[in-house]
Amino acid sequence: QVQLVESGGGLVQAGGSLRLSCAASGRTTSTLAMGWFRQAPGKEREFLAAIMKFATNTFYANSVKGRFTISKDNAGNTVYLQMNSLKAEDTAVYYCAAERLFPSAGNWPRALRADYWGQGTQVTVSS
Repeated sequence: QVQLVESGGGLVQAGGSLRLSCAASGRTTSTLAMGWFRQAPGKEREFLAAIMKFATNTFYANSVKGRFTISKDNAGNTVYLQMNSLKAEDTAVYYCAAERLFPSAGNWPRALRADYWGQGTQVTVSS
């Protein structure tokens, strides 16, 4: 099992920035990639960004490309989501997720298959 703990959410004004962090523990050697999703009230959970554990390959949803940046530490067990130029519609609960090495979900780059989830962190953008 892999445990994921997010931090860094909060309240920010429109146009501002926030940086989310996600620390993985447990059987992290079994993971291929980590990433971020979000879920706004009344909406489905939405994929945002992913990064491979053993490489620098990244993949972004069109909705956040150019505003959000995903990165990781050297070990690949902590990932970050730098969110700039935030808008009111970015208000949501943000979830960290991790994908197992096996079974394969297909060639990279692509959206993350979320095999493990964090508990989520609230991001509220005031207009």
